Amino acid sequence: MGPVAGPEAGASTARARALAVLRVRGAALAVALLPAAAAVVLAVGSATGHIADGSAPAAARPAVTAAAVLALALAALVAGVVARARPALSPTVPIPEETAPDLYRLVRDLADRLGVPVPSAIALTPDCDSWLEDRTHPAHGPPRGFALVRARAVAAPVLVIGSPFLWWMRVAELRALLAPVVAGTGPAAHPDIAAARRFVRGLDAAVAVSAGRPHLAFVGWVARLLLRSCREHAAEMERGVAAAASERAQAVDYGLRIVAQEQVGLAYAGWDRLLNRVALPAWRMGRWPSRLDAGVVSALTELSRRDRLAEGFASRLGERPACDLLEEPGLIDEAASLLAARLFHGGPAEPGPTWRPVAWSQYPEEVVDRTWRLEAARLHRVLDDIAACGGRGAPEPVVRPRPDVPPGAPTVARVLDRLGGPGGSGIGEELELRLSAEVERDAAREEAAARRGAFGTVAGSWAGGLAPLFPLQPPRSGRELLADHVTAMVCCAAVDTAGAAPGLDWLDGPALLVGGTRRAGLSRTVLTLLEDGDAEPLRAWLGEVGVRMEKPVRLM
Repeated sequence: MGPVAGPEAGASTARARALAVLRVRGAALAVALLPAAAAVVLAVGSATGHIADGSAPAAARPAVTAAAVLALALAALVAGVVARARPALSPTVPIPEETAPDLYRLVRDLADRLGVPVPSAIALTPDCDSWLEDRTHPAHGPPRGFALVRARAVAAPVLVIGSPFLWWMRVAELRALLAPVVAGTGPAAHPDIAAARRFVRGLDAAVAVSAGRPHLAFVGWVARLLLRSCREHAAEMERGVAAAASERAQAVDYGLRIVAQEQVGLAYAGWDRLLNRVALPAWRMGRWPSRLDAGVVSALTELSRRDRLAEGFASRLGERPACDLLEEPGLIDEAASLLAARLFHGGPAEPGPTWRPVAWSQYPEEVVDRTWRLEAARLHRVLDDIAACGGRGAPEPVVRPRPDVPPGAPTVARVLDRLGGPGGSGIGEELELRLSAEVERDAAREEAAARRGAFGTVAGSWAGGLAPLFPLQPPRSGRELLADHVTAMVCCAAVDTAGAAPGLDWLDGPALLVGGTRRAGLSRTVLTLLEDGDAEPLRAWLGEVGVRMEKPVRLM
């Protein structure tokens, strides 16, 4: 007989590897029961007279019995922790069927065409990925979604869909993209594969539970040992499942899937840029954009306008978007946007006085302008502190102010004189250190407020939003902070004295609009000032825009 072809090849490999994982479980059970079996043999031998009193086996019986009791107790402890430990659950936005009947109908029809079980429910994740997730552990609660799966011996996994896909992709593209994912419910329904997955997830959860708990150190050691023993088999099993699902899905929308995969790469690029350049500045201000998924469509449309490689992608927008499969796409987008803030920034779980949603129309005023004002105020506050305590660098130059401008007023001229004059390098280093300390203190105050329950959440828990699971960027360096603060000061002066306005660029985030268009070149001149101490390029830029450097700016 020749080699197995098609989906059965991957499924056969997955089943074989699942049995290998289960053999590891069986071997561990056999090792735990071995002392008990020896104790039983010795006890029966003594009772039947086959082992004489005073013989070596008889003398060893108490020790063997004690070892058996200890082994059984330890095995019960390990088994109990593995069984009760809650496997990791991906944070998602649940989508009940009544809120998205068309989406459930699409998935159900897709499963029927593939000949596989229907997923037990659907959930969204604020990321560009889709997968199946088993949530059959008792701690996860009953599945919500298709009612028929409750009668199955092995409940189908939950289908998790990346929320940006629903807004950027068309309905046909989403169906083609989900085909190989939904096809994975077929192998997942096999009892051996399901049992092997439960065993591995239980071991992984037991390792997490035992971490930092000395009284469970033995449980953690055993769980890690078993994980190492079955890691290769589990990885091969999952590869077999993926291969089987991919082969089965080739019969459904295969040609369209190639186009959909191109959209995945584009969506990921736009989503990543939107989070880093647009959402992150808002999160730092205590605002969370409530329509991130709608924003990614605007970002990708702008990308298609600028980048010739993306030409033609925007023409798809005339077709029906996949978000039309939702009854209330705005509410779902808002929930996904809040979850994104929690995952990538550590924001609170619920809105509050200092954690409010912001619409895109309010973004320039609520985020951009406010960020500039706060950073400009911080810059001048630090300059005042340096002047008061005599920091590094040359003393602040004595400049005869205009009659209507008080000494030490928040002006661009003051910043340029300090950073571009004698001792500017030392002042720059001092500013970097002090700004970093100020930002750290502000972050510590915000975290302390969260720990006091200011957001109505459980203090000290991840749900309280005290730390991001997947931080987007490392903390900004002192040089980056100083560049941001000087840029903010210049932008405030341009808004106050040259008729400029704060704006939003979908790909680059906060932007300064002069005459209704974005003005370029500011970042380059600021870096020249900080790195070379040369203020002339920035002075020239300010002159072209019409900024009055000697006029005080509004800081709040």
